[in-house]
Amino acid sequence: MYCLYILECADRTLYTGITVNVRRRVGEHNASTRGAKYTRSRRPVTLVYSKKFRSRAAASKEEFRIKTLSRLDKLVLVKKQSLILRRLLRRPASQ
Repeated sequence: MYCLYILECADRTLYTGITVNVRRRVGEHNASTRGAKYTRSRRPVTLVYSKKFRSRAAASKEEFRIKTLSRLDKLVLVKKQSLILRRLLRRPASQ
């Protein structure tokens, strides 16, 4: 499984990437030289969006699509996922 992720950097910019392990990758962006050059000078970063894909090709295709979006469109995408998660968390466990 591959995961596409969007990070919000300390300067409020957004960074998009793909990985097989989101937790590890966010840690690398925050604490090591293995993080992207872009995020090294913009620490700390916060995970604001993630989505799983069955293949690297599918994740890469979506990464390219998201990187062509405006900042506003990316923020709308992040907000939609946030609202969906909130609704799921409010649902009783029996549903």
